[in-house]
Amino acid sequence: MKMLSSVALAAVLIPCSPAHADSPKPSPLLGSWAVDVSRLPMPPQERPKSVTLTFGEAGKGKWAAKVDIIDQGGGKMHAEGVAALDGRATPVKNNFEADTFALRTPASNVLVMMLAKDRSAASTRIYTVAPDGRSMTEIVAAFAPDGSPTMRTNYFTRLPAPTAPRR
Repeated sequence: MKMLSSVALAAVLIPCSPAHADSPKPSPLLGSWAVDVSRLPMPPQERPKSVTLTFGEAGKGKWAAKVDIIDQGGGKMHAEGVAALDGRATPVKNNFEADTFALRTPASNVLVMMLAKDRSAASTRIYTVAPDGRSMTEIVAAFAPDGSPTMRTNYFTRLPAPTAPRR
């Protein structure tokens, strides 16, 4: 009886032990991503040379989102913001498309981002990482100048994580 009580107690305590606790896996969205500019739905002469999107943890349940664009002439644009993943509006710094954004992750491989400019909807973007973690799509839902809804898909590949310099 004593042995059975010990086994039952161990079975209850082991899942609570820090050594056995499940540590949450980082989201596959985190990291840097490059847009496949050859697939952008615009004439080649209008496409940027590169677009890099980076998602990173910013602490306290917040994520940092950064966009770096190099245009055809070599000009650089950078936008960034830090927001909680609770869907609340947060200011964006230096964004050419928006002054406010909100983030929510309905699944570990999906991020919904809503952008607004001057208190009006700019676009909603849904990022989905493929099961292999090496590619991601972005569905951009917005309104055309005539007010009709539009959607497009952008394709990304994961960039290698930067390596620390050797000492």
